Amino acid sequence: MRKKLSLPGVEHMSSKGITQRWLFNSLGLILAILIVIELAMAFIVKDYYYSGIRWQLGNIMTTTQESFSRYANQNQSEFISRSINAVENFSLKEQVELQVFDQNGDFILSSTGFTPELDERPDYDAALHVKNGQPIGVASYHLSTGENVMAYTYILTNAEEMTGAVRLVVSLSAADQQIFIIVSVLLVIGIAVILFVIMSGSYFINSIVIPVKEIGVTARKIALGDFDARIEKKYNDEIGDLCDTINYMAGELGTTEKMKNDFISSVSHELRTPLTAIKGWGETLMDLDPVRDKDMMEKGMQVIIGESERLSGIVEELLDFSRLQSGRLTMKMERIDILAELGEAVFMFRERSKREQIELIYYEPELLPAVLGDHNRLKQVFVNILDNAFKYSDPGGRVRVEVEEGDGEIRVVISDTGCGISAEDLSKVKEKFYKANHTRRGSGIGLAVADEIVRLHGGSLELRSMENSGTDVIITLPVADAAEDGEAPPTQPQS
Repeated sequence: MRKKLSLPGVEHMSSKGITQRWLFNSLGLILAILIVIELAMAFIVKDYYYSGIRWQLGNIMTTTQESFSRYANQNQSEFISRSINAVENFSLKEQVELQVFDQNGDFILSSTGFTPELDERPDYDAALHVKNGQPIGVASYHLSTGENVMAYTYILTNAEEMTGAVRLVVSLSAADQQIFIIVSVLLVIGIAVILFVIMSGSYFINSIVIPVKEIGVTARKIALGDFDARIEKKYNDEIGDLCDTINYMAGELGTTEKMKNDFISSVSHELRTPLTAIKGWGETLMDLDPVRDKDMMEKGMQVIIGESERLSGIVEELLDFSRLQSGRLTMKMERIDILAELGEAVFMFRERSKREQIELIYYEPELLPAVLGDHNRLKQVFVNILDNAFKYSDPGGRVRVEVEEGDGEIRVVISDTGCGISAEDLSKVKEKFYKANHTRRGSGIGLAVADEIVRLHGGSLELRSMENSGTDVIITLPVADAAEDGEAPPTQPQS
């Protein structure tokens, strides 16, 4: 009897209120967007006003510094006298305060007639450290009185010695007031948008709340492992399409779950077999006399080494599959001789062909153009395909390897006379976890890894097979052009 699923959140769905949650989530997103927009607009408006004032103040400083620079070579008393005259004739004294300082940085006079607050002079302090004699401006800062101002300072020099300083200061109160008015208008518009969203959302949400609730309940069942759950389709619109998609997803998840369980069972068996052999022979060797049982010792060590290599191959295959799934499978691309890699892979299976009484035929052409690829990964592909060919062939069978070149491509065809693949399984054998024949050893992920490696090389891996008639694997790789060697980008995680 199937255990009843406990669905988190379903019991409280009615009391909590989908409408309220929808409004809350939507308003939260819209509110965040509006806050960002408001802050951005406030910054833009402030920058617009401040940039205009800064530009005007810079122009005024350019004219003013030219006048005062003529006094820089005078003695201090003459400098002060001429500065007083220049300040009295300063035409913009109603808008901008002009301040003059002596060679020690002490205040001399101001166009306002008042002694300014000199606790904070960031522009003056910065101008003292400028060697090229450029005016230094501070966009805005607060005086100790709380007033927001903008200031520019120019250091007057004679023979690289300071003779005085000219400073322009302008209040930003009027600009700040204009900025506040504009930002307030934008805030009112934002509030109006929020109210409109609340009204329109409340009006339209009732037409979708019930089917969305049903979809949510069914989706939670699927998430908890009930892949037989289905949604009843009531509408031929976007919601109906969503129902079809979720139902299809449930079916695919059920299939994937079964394939994953089969995969785990298969891998567990593949790992247990060499481990059992290693453990068994290890216990046997402990009881043997190294001198009298030398032949048995050598045989046992050969078995242990062979099974260890087999175990290492399985683990490496699993690691490659993990890299493939996480998008970390990368290629070190270089121009390589494909015949060298294929020939080495074929050579590895010569002894196995004799041992398993399977004929291995290799038609090797004399010369082929270079291929841009990772020689270790391509050899891994060839070894994997050859291993499958031997694995699914019976004694007396034949494995044939052919290579041909044409139309800017190199085709490697590996054929066997084994049990073949049914039409139903042929379209799925390259999928992760899928294993067509459970009577033969193997994890069922090697072909998926090989297909991805070939794809990263810009090629393709195609299978042609009929049940009980053998299988042809066609690996197509593009001929190398003038492309530079390098590292191929990592593969994207498989969905």
